[in-house]
Amino acid sequence: MTTLLIKNAYIVTMDNHQNEIADGGLLIRDGFIQQVGAMSELPQTADEVLDLKGHVVLPGLVNTHHHFYQTLTRAVPAAQDANLFNWLKTLYPIWARMNPDDIFISTSTALAELALSGCTTASDHLYLFPNGSKLDDEIDSASELGLRLQASRGSMSLGESKGGLPPDSVVDTEENILKDSQRLIEKYHNAKPGAMTQIVLAPCSPFSVTSDLMKQSAILAREYGVHLHTHLAETEDEEQFCLQKFGHRPVGYMQEVGWVGDDVWFAHAVWVNDEEIKTFAKHNCGVAHCPTSNMRLASGIAPIKEYLKAGVNVGLGVDGSASNDGSHLLAEVRNAMLLSRLKEGITGYSLSADPNRKLMTAREALHLGTRGGAAVIGRKDIGSLEAGKCADFFAINLNRLGYAGMHDPVSAIVFGQPANVDYTVVNGKFIVKEGQLATVDQGKLIEKHNKAAKRLLER
Repeated sequence: MTTLLIKNAYIVTMDNHQNEIADGGLLIRDGFIQQVGAMSELPQTADEVLDLKGHVVLPGLVNTHHHFYQTLTRAVPAAQDANLFNWLKTLYPIWARMNPDDIFISTSTALAELALSGCTTASDHLYLFPNGSKLDDEIDSASELGLRLQASRGSMSLGESKGGLPPDSVVDTEENILKDSQRLIEKYHNAKPGAMTQIVLAPCSPFSVTSDLMKQSAILAREYGVHLHTHLAETEDEEQFCLQKFGHRPVGYMQEVGWVGDDVWFAHAVWVNDEEIKTFAKHNCGVAHCPTSNMRLASGIAPIKEYLKAGVNVGLGVDGSASNDGSHLLAEVRNAMLLSRLKEGITGYSLSADPNRKLMTAREALHLGTRGGAAVIGRKDIGSLEAGKCADFFAINLNRLGYAGMHDPVSAIVFGQPANVDYTVVNGKFIVKEGQLATVDQGKLIEKHNKAAKRLLER
């Protein structure tokens, strides 16, 4: 058994007590937190001791929605100024050229970026598998880099010829999708506390899969006890598509196909009404809020404060790296806070008119990125710094120019411009150490990734 002692840090537990310990530490044993508290309460020795005086330490951030492969198509000129549907139509043919190596290298790039932003668990949604690509390629890459992975076996079965949005070249048969979904669950899914890999079933969206695939995926997922995930209510275009194709608004359609429950979470969920928010709350459905992507594609502003008031679990997602063009989860924390405040302003925020009406705070935004995200993906072993939970955390040195003059160490990292972290630890192991990636050669990674990205745009 090996132990790691983190000492002299400003510890933010994000537990039920919301403790902040100015001169605190963590004792870690074999990948789990054994003790959290003031330094006077902790042992002073361990197999490895790291003095983090001047650093703030928080639970690792949880990314609830991403598309790793899209790091290969960032800032593509033809897709820079398009809304969601046109953006997708522009990029589908490019994505159709990907191969297994592209999936592996793009996963490494996205996870490396996430680790440098304080992320320790990432849920990815891979929904097209061209030229022999498999979800296994992504899982292998994540295993090498060292972040926890919620690997979502996405799918598209409704091509253009059947009234869907994607070209037929990137869709698959329902039989193949369900067969591969079962294979992946049986091979990789680990339901135990501390699991590094879990499988999620994730038909892509209402406009790219059939109703039958949605129903059959839900049956299969519940047979094996794995979670379900899809895009939902991202844009007004989707709302109109669902009304015309299925006779329901997006949330009503999810109820029709059996996609409500505490094992389901939806990406975006921007265009919902009050009754649909109540539906999410009643059935304990979660929401992956993707503020940067929603701004980038002009999709709208999700009603996050309304969700939280209703008791809906909300986490944060970087979303596709081609609809965000970055994979910085701490930036999503900041943008979630700012976008929530903007929405309040648009709807007529006035403290004098309603003294109980409050703006989202920095700590509330951090809660979305930690405990909120853990709740959304159904993991009770991450999201806070408590004895018995996974030793997943990040640390930022506050002695840097961007934090000069900041009077609150916790709010500093949210109100300040997003910075890369100094340390990211997953399962008690360093993924980022002294600001540098510890499990991958960053220079070689960039070189390989740029070569692959260039090839995809060559005709």
